[in-house]
Amino acid sequence: MLLQMIADITITEKSFGPKILMTGIKFSINDGEKVGVVGRNGVGKSTLFGILTGEDKDFTGEIIFKRGTVVVSTAQEHHNLGDITVLQYILSGLPEYTKLSNIMETYPETMGDNMKLIDEYTQALMRFDEKGFYQIEDVIERELDNFQLPGVAHRAFSTLSGGQKRLIEIVKVMHSDADLALIDEPTNHMDYVAKSQYIEWMKGAREAMLVITHDREVLSEVDRIIELKDGDNVSYKGNYDAYLKQNAVSTGTQMNDFEMIEKRIVNLKTKVIDYQRLKEKSRNPGTIQKFKRLEERSRQELAELQAKEKPTFWIDKESAENLNYKVAAQYDKFKAKNIRMNMKNEESRSKHVLITARDLSLGYDRPLFSGVNIDLREGEALELRGRNGAGKTTLIKALLSDKSVNKFAGEISIDKHVRIGIYEQEISPTYFGMDLETAIERMYLDRNLPISTTKIRSLMSDYLFIENDGKTPISRLSGGQKARFQLIAMLADSPQLLILDEPTNHLDLPSIEELETAMAKYNGAALYVSHDGYFRQAIGGETLLIG
Repeated sequence: MLLQMIADITITEKSFGPKILMTGIKFSINDGEKVGVVGRNGVGKSTLFGILTGEDKDFTGEIIFKRGTVVVSTAQEHHNLGDITVLQYILSGLPEYTKLSNIMETYPETMGDNMKLIDEYTQALMRFDEKGFYQIEDVIERELDNFQLPGVAHRAFSTLSGGQKRLIEIVKVMHSDADLALIDEPTNHMDYVAKSQYIEWMKGAREAMLVITHDREVLSEVDRIIELKDGDNVSYKGNYDAYLKQNAVSTGTQMNDFEMIEKRIVNLKTKVIDYQRLKEKSRNPGTIQKFKRLEERSRQELAELQAKEKPTFWIDKESAENLNYKVAAQYDKFKAKNIRMNMKNEESRSKHVLITARDLSLGYDRPLFSGVNIDLREGEALELRGRNGAGKTTLIKALLSDKSVNKFAGEISIDKHVRIGIYEQEISPTYFGMDLETAIERMYLDRNLPISTTKIRSLMSDYLFIENDGKTPISRLSGGQKARFQLIAMLADSPQLLILDEPTNHLDLPSIEELETAMAKYNGAALYVSHDGYFRQAIGGETLLIG
């Protein structure tokens, strides 16, 4: 069957001031095709999304959608929505609904005998029925129930949690009857049940999708993966496993090409010196001109090769372990810099208990859960699993002595001498107005830990921040950069117990892999919440169901 192209994307340049972010983005999307977009933090995934949704028009290139193509997109931010209800928000995002509703509500009072307006009104009635909009409110309320969001349809959208808002965005897309859905990080903050339902819908949906995500379970269900890299893009046919295999092969070829360029540069440098000497020794004008031409030609080629930036080389850990000797040596030499997590892993002398809970019931004005038992020792991992709102974060707050949590029954205790590292989804407001360097310094000083300018620069380098990032306010960092700051904060005091709340949100694939590798070497205890099945498998441990 011949696939029909519904979107053609070309971005020849996208810059921020003097910094050029994209120079050669070119790909298309076919009807019904599910396309995943991946790339390191900072390569421009969110920028690409803004360009595709039409929010960002400051670029050189062309975004062409096939005539008649209905495009919808998820929103990442929700500002200035006032008291709009969830149902009103979803309906306002459906193509044609607002326009048709407006015609049906206003035309009867104004159209009079105007045949053109009467015809438009009649067409609107027919189209409204054709799109199923007369029943849409009931259908959406049923869908919200399916996503375990009963009773939210008439609540103010602004009162929902981050995870609930993401679910609402997906419901909006599901009912848009669009040809192309643009979806940005759909599963961040979703719980495991909601994520499973989203993936099932995605697999069976008729519309084409472009999904920007680092969620490996979502990427396992796409038809093609597009990687943004070095201002360009590479297209890989197939799902996540296929991408890893193809990436390992293509990266090997690229490293070979780059090594040839490096050898050519060394060769040209020698040639330039040789031609210069031969030119100076020559007495014959014709010979002098000949060596001068050769020298200039070599200098020109040298300048062109030296101007080429080193490509980004990354191969996943499993594929890297299976490389042959020559390619493995090249990879060790050329691989892209990744975050360096310095986690203490001295083996403890004893496996003493760090966290204990017996028949625990916690909540606020009423209990969220009851009957919880925990016995977490050094070297062990425990996953807290439950729906959004079941009480996972409440349990973590109780462990950290948050006075807002009420204990309704049972006991909970934590070793008072244990050093704790916490990875939270939200950065403390204390640091929001500070630049990155000041925030790192303040965070260390608040914990009575030694810190110096050299240490700050070393930490920034380990976590892939460049020098200019140091003066950027925390509030203006990207999601990935904020996540890396949270990792710095978590490991500052060489913790014996890690508490991780959705640590893979906003991290790119190489950084997630580095986190998993570091956790595998870590001999302390870990208490974690994660919707990432790959991460859960890597960390392991017991699972405690909450709620």
